[in-house]
Amino acid sequence: MNEPTPAAERASRSSFYIGMRILPPVQREAMFEIYAFCRAVDDIADDPGPREPRRAQLERWRSDIDAIYRGSPPTHLAGLAQAVRTFDLQRDDLVAIIDGMEMDVIADIRAPDRATLDLYCDRVACAVGRLSVRVFGMEPAAGLALAHHLGRALQLTNILRDLDEDASLGRLYLPREALQANGIVATEPNEVLAHPALPKVCAVLVELARGEFRDSAAIMAKSPRAVVKAPRIMGEAYRVILDALVARGFASPRAKIRLPRLKLLFIVLRNLV
Repeated sequence: MNEPTPAAERASRSSFYIGMRILPPVQREAMFEIYAFCRAVDDIADDPGPREPRRAQLERWRSDIDAIYRGSPPTHLAGLAQAVRTFDLQRDDLVAIIDGMEMDVIADIRAPDRATLDLYCDRVACAVGRLSVRVFGMEPAAGLALAHHLGRALQLTNILRDLDEDASLGRLYLPREALQANGIVATEPNEVLAHPALPKVCAVLVELARGEFRDSAAIMAKSPRAVVKAPRIMGEAYRVILDALVARGFASPRAKIRLPRLKLLFIVLRNLV
């Protein structure tokens, strides 16, 4: 039996490890490498340490990505380099993910305007989707559209799920326009999360996310089912999370919402049949 790679071991801590495991071996290993890369740069963004050393770490990642595309990858990125070669992963997408993480390092994001939020979602989520659809083997136009809509749906759901966790890091991703439209002028995270109008603000993001889920489902419905098994699983799982968030509500106190592993297993099995 083959020993799991370091990327696979890191991915095994993800809620979607089961979903990634259904892929054929070459695709599976590529997704593990993409996940490990994303996890590594995300850990830098979430580190509570000084900002400048973290920006320097992200800059080293940019240099490492450049080295991959020059044909001289660092030893520890041999697996990612293999995925780049096999699936023609684009440098701009890998760098976009680093750029998105750097947005959290330069300054804590608090009540961004919609344009900034859209840019952030594109970098930290849609760019991951653009890498992933190449691994899945989707037709380019449909793949890019799916990466855009599903990436935004997942990220908006993450924002709604992680309100309190993000606030503990000094961050608030709810868009300024939605806050102001509902009478919230504060941008300090804990103050916003205690405001009685918070559920109305969250309702705006819920509807945005639902629209993105509908658009991504329409794209997948027109794609060969075997090609979109993995994104179907991710989309269905995150819709369950979004529905659970809505059922719980957004007023304080907010119980943590997690996807039960058995529910995820049921979604996976349904998509395998």
